[in-house]
Amino acid sequence: MSDPLVIPCPHCNGLNRLPAERLNDTPKCGRCKQAVLLSRPFDLSEANYASQIKGDLPLLLDVWADWCGPCKSFAPIFTQAAAQLSGRCRLAKLDSEANRNLASQLGIRSIPSLILFKNGREISRQAGAFPLHSLLEWLRSQGV
Repeated sequence: MSDPLVIPCPHCNGLNRLPAERLNDTPKCGRCKQAVLLSRPFDLSEANYASQIKGDLPLLLDVWADWCGPCKSFAPIFTQAAAQLSGRCRLAKLDSEANRNLASQLGIRSIPSLILFKNGREISRQAGAFPLHSLLEWLRSQGV
C-alpha cells in the first residue's frame, strides 16, 4: 500500500487522506460526506483558493470571465477534460470578475488562462482556449 494522498474536499475544504489505490472508488469526505473527487469542474474563489491548491493531486485552474467569448467556447471542453481526468487531476474554475483580487494576485493578463498547481505551487501556465486533445497533451507533458 502506498502513502496516502492528501486531497482537499471541493465542498467543505476539509483535508482527506486517501490511498492512491482508492481514488477510483468514489471516496467521500470525512467531514461533509460528499464526493472528494468530481468528474466536473468546481468553483474556486478567494475563500477556498489557499486550501484547494494544497492537495497532492494536481489542480488545473481555468480563469475565465462571463463576457469572454473564448472562455464560453472553452467551458464544455474543460468539463470534458474533468470527466476524463477524474482521479488524476482536479479541475476548478475561477471567475476573474467575481474574484478580482485573486486574479490580480495570480498575475492574470489574459483569459482564459490555465494554471496547473501541485502541492500548493504553480508548476505551469497557459493562456488561451484549446481543443480537448491539445489540453490533454499539455497536461501529459506536465506529468498529469
